[in-house]
Amino acid sequence: MNLFDIVGPVMVGPSSSHTAGAVKIGYISYRLLGEDIKKVNVLFHGSFALTGKGHGTDRAIIAGLLGMQPDDERIPYSFEIARENEIEIFFGTIVLNQMHPNTVKLELEGKTGKRLDIVASSTGGGRIKICQIDGIETNFGGNYPTLIVHNIDQPGHVTEVTSMLGHKSVNIATMQLFRESRGGKAVMVIECDQEIPIESVKWLEHLEGIIKVSYLSLEE
Repeated sequence: MNLFDIVGPVMVGPSSSHTAGAVKIGYISYRLLGEDIKKVNVLFHGSFALTGKGHGTDRAIIAGLLGMQPDDERIPYSFEIARENEIEIFFGTIVLNQMHPNTVKLELEGKTGKRLDIVASSTGGGRIKICQIDGIETNFGGNYPTLIVHNIDQPGHVTEVTSMLGHKSVNIATMQLFRESRGGKAVMVIECDQEIPIESVKWLEHLEGIIKVSYLSLEE
């Protein structure tokens, strides 16, 4: 148990799960995309779909995608700010089997055309879980610098990535491996104790068999 389990996060909004957690989902998704949003489809599941509008979940998600944190006083005006930035927004609902009731799917397109699909849940007290990235299962909370590597499931990729981190003196806090099928698409999710140099992240993008690299930096 930590302090957030008792008093909750510092936030703007009526609900730690429907508002503060939603802002964090948007913010982490924005940082994972790595560029300003051009277009987003926001698909609410479960309780988010049924009661989210009354809690400001829709405005909270967009605020996070604009780079706001849960205590930002501009959260209630996120729609207006998104309109000023010419961001296309579509809201809808979706049924996601066996997912937490407070779950959303975000289909993102950045200014350069980069795309990212994220399924994330708000689990209470302002905490979140990133459940899927581009259709592949993941499980992390956005509390550490996090490297997500999409690759073909073949020998050598894990060694290449971990060797690079060791060479840069980056300590691995947790590491998770997921794959669609043997020899198919796979994902590494690596939470680190230190920030990873951006040039090293870009180096990974050019390795054979690497499909996509996303990096969650916590540096402003």
